[in-house]
Amino acid sequence: MKRLILTFASAALLAASIAPAPAQQSTAERFFSHNSSMVSRQPSWITPIVEPDPRLVQYGRLSVAHQYTPARTETVNYGNGRGGGLIGWNRIEVDFAPPPYLQHNSSAADGFGDASVLGKVRIVSGDAESGNFILTAMVNHTFSTGGAKNGATTDTWVPTLAGGVGLGKRVALESTLGGTMPTGKIAAQGRSIAWNSIVEFHARPHVWFELEDNATFYNRGSHDGLMQNFITPGGFYVVRRKGWKPTHPFYIVDTGMQIATSGFHTCNHNLISEVRVLF
Repeated sequence: MKRLILTFASAALLAASIAPAPAQQSTAERFFSHNSSMVSRQPSWITPIVEPDPRLVQYGRLSVAHQYTPARTETVNYGNGRGGGLIGWNRIEVDFAPPPYLQHNSSAADGFGDASVLGKVRIVSGDAESGNFILTAMVNHTFSTGGAKNGATTDTWVPTLAGGVGLGKRVALESTLGGTMPTGKIAAQGRSIAWNSIVEFHARPHVWFELEDNATFYNRGSHDGLMQNFITPGGFYVVRRKGWKPTHPFYIVDTGMQIATSGFHTCNHNLISEVRVLF
């Protein structure tokens, strides 16, 4: 709990350190102006449903996932490891994901999962007029707050490198590579490497589509030597008010489904539905 409190305090200090603006601007105006300035220096893509986003994004995200096990039992994940993020300074984003609630609809005990905090540093980027690319380093720390076997046995660290490039005005290619490293009980929990690849298509001003490939390679633990792979198609609809400007908030409604393509998989046909607000 002390670690969680310290993390919240650090995130608050980071958010408070947003670059100053002219004195005549209100606090809210400085807040939104800073975000708009940071976003304008990177590609204007959409945040993927599963894959980590290499871009800096200031957001709140409500996500629900319906996961089906090989035994055909359904687990509903309220929260799905999503939460909110704030941009601080010029290249940094800090996210917090509260513990999700897992409803198993089986003999397994329902309960809350693990909370996590993500730090993101944008290494280099260019907007559509300056190469339309990005490269970002991030590290996620998951706290073992879950009970009744709904979370990890110990805390974990997940360092990740993420990048992408735009092809013309409508297509973007992105990829991430990261590893999950528990802080203890390695023999029981094991480690894993996640490799995600994605293609996004901007079909209309308010409509995006994506196709993700989500692969996980396991080392040690109960899944030692196995690989799990999903193909995830998804769609997004962007809702902006009339007269919208880059300093104004807007909403995104999206949905996607993870479809297992590997012989080994812990679940299949995972339907993910989300509502996001970006500000």
